Amino acid sequence: MKHILSTVILFLSLNSFGQTKEDSIQFSRISTEILNKGKSYNELRDLTKNIGHRLSGSEAYEKSVKWAEQKLKEAGADKVWLQEVMIPVWERGKESLKIKTQNGQWKSLKMLSLGNSEGTKGKDISGEIIMVKSLDEYEKLSPEQIKDKIVFFSYPFSQSYVQTFKAYSDAAVYRSTAASLTAKKGGKFAIVRSLSSAFDDVPHTGAMRYNENVEKIPAVAIGNTTADELENLLKSQKITAKLNSNCGMKGEKLSHSVIGEITGHKDQSVIVVGGHLDSWDVGEGAHDDGAGIVQSIEVLRTFKNLGIKNNHTIRVVCFANEENGVKGGQQYGKTVKEANEKHLFALESDAGGFTPRGIALEMDESKISQIKSWSSLFLPYGAYDFEGRYSGTDIYPLKDMGIPTAELAPDSQRYFDIHHTEEDTFEKVNRRELLLGATIMTQMIYMIDKNW
Repeated sequence: MKHILSTVILFLSLNSFGQTKEDSIQFSRISTEILNKGKSYNELRDLTKNIGHRLSGSEAYEKSVKWAEQKLKEAGADKVWLQEVMIPVWERGKESLKIKTQNGQWKSLKMLSLGNSEGTKGKDISGEIIMVKSLDEYEKLSPEQIKDKIVFFSYPFSQSYVQTFKAYSDAAVYRSTAASLTAKKGGKFAIVRSLSSAFDDVPHTGAMRYNENVEKIPAVAIGNTTADELENLLKSQKITAKLNSNCGMKGEKLSHSVIGEITGHKDQSVIVVGGHLDSWDVGEGAHDDGAGIVQSIEVLRTFKNLGIKNNHTIRVVCFANEENGVKGGQQYGKTVKEANEKHLFALESDAGGFTPRGIALEMDESKISQIKSWSSLFLPYGAYDFEGRYSGTDIYPLKDMGIPTAELAPDSQRYFDIHHTEEDTFEKVNRRELLLGATIMTQMIYMIDKNW
């Protein structure tokens, strides 16, 4: 009797959370549809090869807006519109970094200016390099030691973290603050070791910021092997660096996020799924975040193709300007708040198109427990990890309003080999892995729509 009672309680518990045999069948239908007929991979090829990288404010980004609008219409959205966003415009221009050793020869280094950095206005700026391995080392140096020097922050991406996003977060402070730290003590410009898990010579760009009341000096990144070579040279001799760059901010302009939805049959409470349409101006923006865009469109298409009658409005948002401003996400959140528009859930894909391992969750514990009770449904599709407590950058304004948010969690071991580099190309994306990510996202949106 005790065992029977336990079974009944378990059955009632599962069904109170909405998990049924019908769901298992629907999961299989979703998977079969996407893996056989999904268009994500071909659409990603189109986006990356025919438009390419899509820095906010660029002509290529504006082309991607028209592209996303058309793809959402083709996917079967009931309504598609453009949301106006004022975005910062940053341009790279020509740039070069050279070093001179004691033998007097100049050597060019592979480098990338960091995003939002000011440049040298086409003039050469040179000085002796001082290397520091940590913020603690830097803080011990006096302004007299830094004045008119170039500071090289050689802090490595930690190989000790199994979760590579932890290593990224750990090292990111150097990218974001190196310029202001250097300027505060009178330095001329900053060099940072790229936030890269790879042992190669590929420099990584990415956003930096300036503190108030500090001179806006340049900041550049170099790849790991160049950083190693420079570090070794500095142990035995003085090195002079010379930077010439034309990057800088060019004001603001009006641009757009792209939004499409299928109307709810029960009510118009909104479930958001999305990614960011912009990318850095190197590579093709395939994993970051073309993958998230095409996966999100695939969710909407699959609901339409399978004839799933969604209870709530399912809305795809292709956010503008995540990389160097997050203005698209901020504007979307502002619009939701001003309209007092009810949102149930928001899921972003912005961690690459690799094999999905699960979904990270930022919401109250009761909802986390409910989603985790569905884990047996996801397990046959390789998704098992629901322990992460974070969500996508673009949907943080929604999180701050108390709306449950989440992010697809793919395998991250290769992501920071190519993140923000010329290596982020379509060829680095595997079709099966990309479509499996779209499958897990669609399955999760289906469960949220049915049960919330």
